[in-house]
Amino acid sequence: MKVIIACTMLFLMVLVVLNQGMANEQEKTDMNKMEITNMTSENLSETGLNRVVTEIPPSGHWRNFMKPDDAVLRKTLTPIQYEVTQEEGTEPPFQNAYDDNKKEGIYVDVVSGEPLFSSLDKYDSGTGWPSFTRPLEPDNIVTRKDRTFFFLVRTEVRSRYGDSHLGHVFDDGPKPTGLRYCMNSAALRFIPREDLEKKGYGEYEKLCGKQSPDRKKVKE
Repeated sequence: MKVIIACTMLFLMVLVVLNQGMANEQEKTDMNKMEITNMTSENLSETGLNRVVTEIPPSGHWRNFMKPDDAVLRKTLTPIQYEVTQEEGTEPPFQNAYDDNKKEGIYVDVVSGEPLFSSLDKYDSGTGWPSFTRPLEPDNIVTRKDRTFFFLVRTEVRSRYGDSHLGHVFDDGPKPTGLRYCMNSAALRFIPREDLEKKGYGEYEKLCGKQSPDRKKVKE
């Protein structure tokens, strides 16, 4: 009998400790909820939580880019730009804006404006789409496996800030990288050399005027 009573008392003590711990956790959770609830609209504005994006910002503002909602994108982008960037579509080869573009400048995301590629790394791949041997800003490029094309596994290329579908990268490109970034013109906006400064990309102007030993224009 004494053993049973002792075991019962021990069991009750364990329950008390467990209940106290759960009560403490619940109290912490309630306090956190109160802190969140008590945030004023001014604080929310400062942290950007209540920021409503109603338009695509100017090109040079990509570092502070916040992606607009779908309604804004549909209103701002052309049908082919929306299909390519938001629905992972592919534009027709040879019948696009930049396949044959030979001007000096940079190519930025049509949605976010983030710098992606340079004319120095562009070459004629013969595929009908603008092709590059490497990105201008590797940190702005995101790649992931794409298994949507029958049984072929490809590497999709997306922009980091805009999360736009850009195209695919293949390992059949020319030297020095051996890569072919096959992009959709509809996902890009070309900024010519003479407009880089006024469009907010002045830091890239030197790339067009000077060819450093490790970044020469690809021979077509």
